[in-house]
Amino acid sequence: MPYGASSPQIERLRNRIDPQRVPFSDRGSRLLLYKYRGRSRFYLKLAERLEALQPGLETHRDRPPYLSEITLLDGEGQELEFELLTFPHVLHCQTRIGRFSVTFADYDTLALGLPPGAAAGIALTESELFEQNPAPAEDLINHRQVELTANTEALSRRNEAVVDGRRRTLVSSSGAGGAIHISLLRGDRAAGAVPPDEYLAESYAYAWWSLANNLVAPLGNVRYEALMPSKAQYLGIWNWDSCFHAIALRHLDPDLARDQLRTLLTVQLEDGMLPDVVHDEGLVDHIDHPIPARVTKPPVMAWAALKIHEIDHDLEFLREIYPALKRWNRWWFEQRSGEIEGLAHYRHPYSSGLDDNPMWDHGFPVVAVDLNTYLVIQMDSLAAIAEQLGLDDEARAWRVGADELTARMLNVLYDSAEGFFWPQHAGKPITVRTPFNLYPLWTGRMPAGVEAHLVGNL
Repeated sequence: MPYGASSPQIERLRNRIDPQRVPFSDRGSRLLLYKYRGRSRFYLKLAERLEALQPGLETHRDRPPYLSEITLLDGEGQELEFELLTFPHVLHCQTRIGRFSVTFADYDTLALGLPPGAAAGIALTESELFEQNPAPAEDLINHRQVELTANTEALSRRNEAVVDGRRRTLVSSSGAGGAIHISLLRGDRAAGAVPPDEYLAESYAYAWWSLANNLVAPLGNVRYEALMPSKAQYLGIWNWDSCFHAIALRHLDPDLARDQLRTLLTVQLEDGMLPDVVHDEGLVDHIDHPIPARVTKPPVMAWAALKIHEIDHDLEFLREIYPALKRWNRWWFEQRSGEIEGLAHYRHPYSSGLDDNPMWDHGFPVVAVDLNTYLVIQMDSLAAIAEQLGLDDEARAWRVGADELTARMLNVLYDSAEGFFWPQHAGKPITVRTPFNLYPLWTGRMPAGVEAHLVGNL
């Protein structure tokens, strides 16, 4: 977490994090703790797809919690109501017998601090779904087993079958405080950024908390500490999302920013394509809806790498990723579809990052303005990387390639009467006006008259 114990960010986020809506988690962890709305009970989910348990691209969204109920108890085993106070690093639960506190002991363990001077405990209900693994436990990299332990004298421990699961209860009799650990064990076992004006300080602090909170530790195909767009909803490491995350993280931890790019590059496919998503158990590089096709994301990784390099120079990192970035760029031009020679196209809407867009209403493939703009920026970025590495001939070749692609866009996609670039399908313009028709402004390569017309439309 980018917070010290005395950080003013902590106080700015007092009660800002609402576990009824967003999970309480921690950097590196895949445990997601929620509170039921209107009830003094928690439940726990996992930021894991678990495809061996329930196959399917989005089945994790509707999967029941791993722990469907987490209840605080008094010494007689009676359920306690509580008032909740939240911070980025701890949840405080004020009850009639004192305060319980919940924090992370490690990636896989929640620590429940007990109120001193009172016998107290906890009850958990595990979902039976997770006991029905279709594959042997040793074949599941994220197969988990719940352990409930206490570092204080235990009065009672009980396991019992309940509807759709198993309930475990542990109550301590000592009244000396201490903690109960809830471990979901697998088979394997902010400095630098300048806050904005005070009126935005809470949002600023919450944004940094959210960014760090969605980091997960390496596991399976995810070989570096990496950032999920959302541990609760978007399980995996997304292609161009990782580039944008890296651009933010470079202000906090440049090495961590570089690892966001490495996470995708280590799973590059043999033909040079980078998959849309890498997750613990596999890749997403083909999706059947709304049409069946291979899926990736726009090529912005060289641009993101340079953004990191601006903050923290690391020639060895550029040298490490440059060959993979060259293969990635080449892949876009090696697809064969009978479309316009020399211009790249999308075969699936999700590859654009614009899942729902009127550009797709006429069918696929689409020779898209935004995609070819990204490729101009990417080749200019590759030229800059080549220059940093002393590869002057390659740098010149990249700049020539960017010039030629810009000229091709102007000759084929630009409508001088309207002052727009139109995408095309089957050789015909798609005359739908969106901000992406103006994207070539980003290249800085537009002739004066074209630039003026585009800016006027902007």
